[in-house]
Amino acid sequence: MTPSTPLARSDFAVTERCAYLNHAAAGVLPKPTHQALRAFVDDHAAGGILGVWPYERCMDEYRSALARFIGAQDGTIAILRNTGDGANALRGGIEWDAGDELLLPDNEFPANVQPWLKIRERGAAVRFLPMKERRLTPDVLRAAISPRTKAVAVSWVSFEDGYRHDLAGLAAVAHSAGALFFVDAIQGLGAFPLDVRALDIDALYCGGAKWMLALQGVGFLYVRPELLERLGLGAPGWRSVENMWDFLNYEQPLAGDATRYEGGTPNFIGALSLAESVRVIEAAGTARIGAHVLELTDRLAAGLTEAGAEVRSLRGPHCSSGIVTFRLPGVDAVELGRRLQQDGIVTTYRPSGVRVAPHGYNLPSEIDALVDTVGRYKKETLCSR
Repeated sequence: MTPSTPLARSDFAVTERCAYLNHAAAGVLPKPTHQALRAFVDDHAAGGILGVWPYERCMDEYRSALARFIGAQDGTIAILRNTGDGANALRGGIEWDAGDELLLPDNEFPANVQPWLKIRERGAAVRFLPMKERRLTPDVLRAAISPRTKAVAVSWVSFEDGYRHDLAGLAAVAHSAGALFFVDAIQGLGAFPLDVRALDIDALYCGGAKWMLALQGVGFLYVRPELLERLGLGAPGWRSVENMWDFLNYEQPLAGDATRYEGGTPNFIGALSLAESVRVIEAAGTARIGAHVLELTDRLAAGLTEAGAEVRSLRGPHCSSGIVTFRLPGVDAVELGRRLQQDGIVTTYRPSGVRVAPHGYNLPSEIDALVDTVGRYKKETLCSR
């Protein structure tokens, strides 16, 4: 009898093919989401605008679902293409003056770096905080922040090793210094619960294609109401205005909510995928998913250590996540990752290590199978020398 999991395994076709432990790279669509997307395509093919229009009318419903999912108010969500779009909307909406600075850890994924580098053209600075010997804790931020700091941006969970930041603590330090606090949530949201108001986050941006189990090429931006009132619009489009259907009224005011950042025609099918997958995740319970994911990654870290691997992810009650990165001393990480994939275990593998990322439908037996393969590969490698 298959053990129960928070997310029903029967909702994930990938389970029939392999042990998929790679949600930090790309998630998989649950069957209910897949079915909803097929219906969209069928409706579009059969009716053109008549088929698409009902989904456009649901956009407010989709935004509200995302707002509810992160504890936000209605009117604070814009559905965009990806994480970088969210960072760019914020960067372009803030008045950067010469001497201003934005603080970033120096181990961020480029989606949370490249948009911010443009502020240098305004005379502002991007100051990278070195993370080789430490992590961005509230104490580290407190020592680094300065009167020049206009904003702090950080990933909730590090893409490299899965370190989960103390968002509430970092927000408190940033705000005490008069700085804004921005979060890239792509490597945590969908696996763990998050409440933007309880954590006092000014803005959050997230792609949907990883832990949120949605399509590639869709994401969203949250902007707290107080910031929305003073944030500019760096990249307007025809849907950024108060009444987008009043086509020839070019001088009308901007939309009063976060939809102004959507600009042109949004990705309706992508928005549908987000809303449907959020429904699946909420039905399972995000707290239950998070607890299950931590049980799996704790089991993985312990098993890998016993097998002689070097776990490169910092583990602990408040910093563990759904990502575990490891190396096997004396073994090429890429070759090990390929061997795992040959055994039907899908991970991300780079020269720096193998990254494992289970979700709420994965089983302890899949974790054990990975550990067994690592142990066997180690013995085979040693014997061949």
